[in-house]
Amino acid sequence: MDDNAADPLFTEAMAEFARLFEAAGAAGEPDRTAMTVATATLDARPSARTVLLKGFDARGFVFYTHLDGRKGRELQANPYAALLFHWPRVQQGVQVRIEGRVHTVPDDEADAYFATRARGSQLGAWASLQSETLDARDTFEARLAEAGKRFEGRDVPRPPRWTGFRVRPRWIEFWYAAEFRWHERRVYERDVACRWSTRMLYP
Repeated sequence: MDDNAADPLFTEAMAEFARLFEAAGAAGEPDRTAMTVATATLDARPSARTVLLKGFDARGFVFYTHLDGRKGRELQANPYAALLFHWPRVQQGVQVRIEGRVHTVPDDEADAYFATRARGSQLGAWASLQSETLDARDTFEARLAEAGKRFEGRDVPRPPRWTGFRVRPRWIEFWYAAEFRWHERRVYERDVACRWSTRMLYP
């Protein structure tokens, strides 16, 4: 069992995330799974991009990518990430910030998720040299056509360098917007002994 799962404060934080995630769906957020993922190189140069959350539970928050793309390379060299959800239609506006160490998901889990993707997305994972220079759109489309022929008439397997990352949280902050910027902020934080605590922050 994950050490986090046994801690009642972590359970409380995850329950609040689940509540807000459901509220985002009910409020009509365009895509409640959209989140900013921030990574950094070993020399502390940050980068950020929007990706889609593909699962969350007591083990952490999961997204998928190419290991050889920029974020994949950065996460392998420096396995820490920060996530940001922003749901402006929930209450007066809500943000959730999550920070933690990153681990690749097991192969069977990545295989199972890849099998659920649309075939076009599966072929795109084979055709794309993610984050590398592309000389022309025609080149990518030719690679897509090549992948289509390669797997014609059969299931598309997961590329060996395409997998999931799970962010195991050590910090979860809930930010609730309020009038006059009197925002409410609550942090759940895990210490080096894996004990969770909670506190409020000034807005």
